[in-house]
Amino acid sequence: MKNRIALFIPLWLILVLVFPRPQAAQSSADPQLVAEIAKIKAIDNHAHPLRFVAEGDKPDDEYDALPIEGLEPFALPPRLNPANPEYIGAWRALFGYNHNDMSEAHVKELIAAKQRVMRERGDGYPAWVLDQLGIETMFANRVAMGRGLTAPRYRWVSFADPLMFPLNTEAAPKSNPDSRVFYAGEAKLLKRYLVESKVAALPATLDEYLKKVVTATLERQKRDGAVAVKFEAAYLRRLDFDDARESEARRIYAKYVKGGDPRTAEYKALQDYLFRYIAREAGRLELAVHIHAIDGVGSFYKQSGSNPLLLESAFNDPGLRKTNFVIVHGGYPFTKHTASLMSKSNVYADFSLQTLLLYPRALSEVLRNWLEFCPDKVLFGTDAFAFTPEVGWEENGWLAITSTRQALALALTGMMNDGEITRDRALELARMVMRENALRLYNLKSN
Repeated sequence: MKNRIALFIPLWLILVLVFPRPQAAQSSADPQLVAEIAKIKAIDNHAHPLRFVAEGDKPDDEYDALPIEGLEPFALPPRLNPANPEYIGAWRALFGYNHNDMSEAHVKELIAAKQRVMRERGDGYPAWVLDQLGIETMFANRVAMGRGLTAPRYRWVSFADPLMFPLNTEAAPKSNPDSRVFYAGEAKLLKRYLVESKVAALPATLDEYLKKVVTATLERQKRDGAVAVKFEAAYLRRLDFDDARESEARRIYAKYVKGGDPRTAEYKALQDYLFRYIAREAGRLELAVHIHAIDGVGSFYKQSGSNPLLLESAFNDPGLRKTNFVIVHGGYPFTKHTASLMSKSNVYADFSLQTLLLYPRALSEVLRNWLEFCPDKVLFGTDAFAFTPEVGWEENGWLAITSTRQALALALTGMMNDGEITRDRALELARMVMRENALRLYNLKSN
């Protein structure tokens, strides 16, 4: 028997080797890097800007497809609370606010100043906002565009979800009380798509529905300037879009198109088939497919249903490899799952809304992980949207891009300090994240 040599390794060394100490987030950013990042004109992959509304005009009600009016009360994260003092910085930068508080009297001054700028700028107001934010182009995820939201400063991202829900939704799971509000929004938009497609009622067969409604809608939206279509499906169901059989989808559609409540499993099979059909058509038309993946509004939102790993089956479909997918909001809190999916040739992610939920240091940790793993797939986004007269899409856009520039500088400084990248590479990565990756993905020319 061979002699055995006993090795005595201290327990502390074993623990260090097996469980290395977590790397602390970078606490300060390189000043030169901060200055250079501030100069980059950004491409915003996802936002909900408002069109210009003149005095006496109808308020803008097309900034999103799913209304939140009627939802049960839900809590807001601290940074999105309209009382967040960070918004004072936005008011100063955008509207010359010269106070240090948010008193009622001073906020009234602010609203008057905003209204004055809007009147003076008119249809040019949305472009003026982008100029103040340092954003070259904003992708507007809206039902339709409108006054001031014109190319090339604004690019349209339309909604595809209504095309996936042609049948009655009354039998939808009752575990989510918010669904009745959201399904009503989808039904309203589907009726609009039918009218725009010159179809009086749902076609009798699935083949006719696909041709006369689905494909017709996508082709029309492409002609009207859309660069992508967006799914908010996680508000209504899980993102596990399986590979459903066409014959089964035809059967289910024919069975319920004239009425009745499809069983949950049946409706899911039809939705799964329609999702993949829409994605294939989008690829044919060179439209990217955006998919909401993050904790959503409402107190009954199912976070587990928007884990981006649920999309793996669709992303691995060989028939969808000509379609570019963007995981909008980056799948937070499952951001490392998102990083793993970006290894696929046609999968990208933006970090919109994380820019409003997370403070810069926390956001920098997400960005560093992504930049170390898949830097050519990372897209900047704000998710700028309107809350109140004093905290509108303008203020949220300012907060988002300010947080991004800080977080990106922190992430890149840490990578430089650890010897992972050079300063030149850091600046290259910053430009990729803020604009170059988007220009390449959407085949856009710089303004």
